[in-house]
Amino acid sequence: MRIYFETYGCALNKGDTYSMMTLLKNRKHEIVNSEEEADVLVINTCAVRMETEEKMKKRISELSRAGKKLVVAGCLAGAEPGLVTSLTPQSSLIGPQSIGDIVKAVESKERIVSLYGEAPSVLPGLFEGLISVIPIADGCAGSCNFCITKLARRELRSYPPRMIVEAVRKAVERGAKEVELTGQDTAAYGLDIGGEMGLAELVKEVSSLEGDFMVRIGMMTPELAMRQLERLLDAWDNSKVYKFFHLPVQSGNDHVLMVMNRKYTVDEYREIVKEIRKRFPLVNITTDIIVGHPGEDEAAFEDTLRLMKELRFERIHIAMYSLRPNTRSAMMIQVPGAVKKERLKRAVSLYEELSREIHREYVGRRMKVIALENGKGDTQIGRTLNYIPVILRGAELGKWYEVEITDSSFFDLRGTIV
Repeated sequence: MRIYFETYGCALNKGDTYSMMTLLKNRKHEIVNSEEEADVLVINTCAVRMETEEKMKKRISELSRAGKKLVVAGCLAGAEPGLVTSLTPQSSLIGPQSIGDIVKAVESKERIVSLYGEAPSVLPGLFEGLISVIPIADGCAGSCNFCITKLARRELRSYPPRMIVEAVRKAVERGAKEVELTGQDTAAYGLDIGGEMGLAELVKEVSSLEGDFMVRIGMMTPELAMRQLERLLDAWDNSKVYKFFHLPVQSGNDHVLMVMNRKYTVDEYREIVKEIRKRFPLVNITTDIIVGHPGEDEAAFEDTLRLMKELRFERIHIAMYSLRPNTRSAMMIQVPGAVKKERLKRAVSLYEELSREIHREYVGRRMKVIALENGKGDTQIGRTLNYIPVILRGAELGKWYEVEITDSSFFDLRGTIV
């Protein structure tokens, strides 16, 4: 059969889609690029925020009217199966911890509902362009009060290290120049399989493979990164590993972190950043911030703004708190919507100001850049060793260049090949 996929949400969702595609291709099904060509439609959903859920509901309804077999996969299917069933009663549901059942859902003449199943037997054997996304674990070891993803990905399930290393090796052989090791919390890797091989050891194994490629490691929680920081820094001290850390702080106030059920203090977070920057002066520390979570008063919000100024993150994913069903945060006293919107506007404005300042400091430098993707028009998008995007012209994808940074913006750098 011909299968069409639409994927929304995080890198882990993208990796799950490639795993499902791989399973189906192994069964001789064909992956197609449009719903018109397809016999079966698969939508891999996200549920992290309210507006995302509304977008998913609209798209599911549209696809269900196409008159073709529909499989709804991903976090919305796992966290709110009743909602999805009400939108499309005839469609099959595959939770994010049951993607191994995608073959059954596609091939069965009956409606399949599988929310929690066995881990898939394969990792992605497919990728687009030069970037391969490889999931290393599914689920996390935390229990944040605001998180609906925990309802969909309930258990931490680490993939065997040999399986991951082999998937990376094959991706590099097929031309991947960047490998993204992704998970809901990459720092939790290995906790469920004895802990003898953690994230640091896995990164060392992957980066020791032969080939011209770079490794990017996805999001990790501060509390688990803190426990193994020296080992992580040693693993990152490899020319094939981007000097990039995605460490969501969420708030600059200890009381709000406690209400969120985050397991670290602001001072502990500061110490992590200090140690990383001591080891790697030119490092990209990216973070996430939630504005307007229950428990955040004006003073707590000001603490977050001060932390942004103090730590000068290279990139910040800022989101207004979104009430999610069946989470503990949803049952707390809420910050008024108008207050949340006003704080979001202030936080984004500060972030844009800081980001422009930080990026201007790169102008005039010469940096090593790998060209990875086509950009708009005749441009190409490259990445520095600390994973900042650089807009190039005249670059061949997959090649490294010495680049002089000539200009900058809020989002990226502009460079000329030397």
